Amino acid sequence: MAYYDSDGVQIYFEEHGKGEPVLLVHGFASRAEHNWGAMNWFTTLGAHYRVVALDCRGHGKSGKPHDPAAYGGETMGDDVIRLMDHLGIKRTLIMGYSMGARIVTGLLMMHPGRLRGAVLGGIGAATASAPIFDRKPIVDALLAENISTVKEQRARDFRQFAEATSNDLKALAACMGSNREDFTAERIAAQKIRVPVMIVIGTKDLLVGNPKLLHDAIPGSKLVMLEGHDHLSAPSDTHYKEAVLEFFKSAPA
Repeated sequence: MAYYDSDGVQIYFEEHGKGEPVLLVHGFASRAEHNWGAMNWFTTLGAHYRVVALDCRGHGKSGKPHDPAAYGGETMGDDVIRLMDHLGIKRTLIMGYSMGARIVTGLLMMHPGRLRGAVLGGIGAATASAPIFDRKPIVDALLAENISTVKEQRARDFRQFAEATSNDLKALAACMGSNREDFTAERIAAQKIRVPVMIVIGTKDLLVGNPKLLHDAIPGSKLVMLEGHDHLSAPSDTHYKEAVLEFFKSAPA
């Protein structure tokens, strides 16, 4: 098992395959093995690339601070950059899913020179006047003594998923409750992102904002809609994998 120190937090990562690097950043309450390994991404991409996947702080085998300040701002994106530095990777292809795609969006805005191409999976965008959702009920659900007291369905779903993946609920609550800005469509558009980007999302994914808004905010981006898939089922889709392989192959060196 491999770890590196990211500003005092031990971060776990694993590698599969050989070749040009591809970094994978998983979703909230998941981990590398659950989001990517169980969905056959390691074998699919590892046949062509050196695949590097981390467990984000607060998740999986990585350190799990219970202080929301440990997740604030772009800290989780900084973890990815430190992993690249640790492995001597100057530029990389990258894919994030859900929370991971939000992290990768931050990297596109703040470290574009480190990325050759980026896939944003399971994510859309909101506007300044209409944020995606209120995170407080989810934080409260994660901290509740018992799930039976959680009434809001979205919050209840998050709690159930967190329990099913055997995560540290207090660490997840700190992560969800941390002080970080939402990336609105207006803010993303103002950055004029030039790194090649592909957005992939299920047609039944109602969790993460409007994918067309995100597509419009990133000039030249590609939008792939996975018919019939929701937020949880999309990562296993064969068409998703085929689209990613084609997109990565077309990314300029």
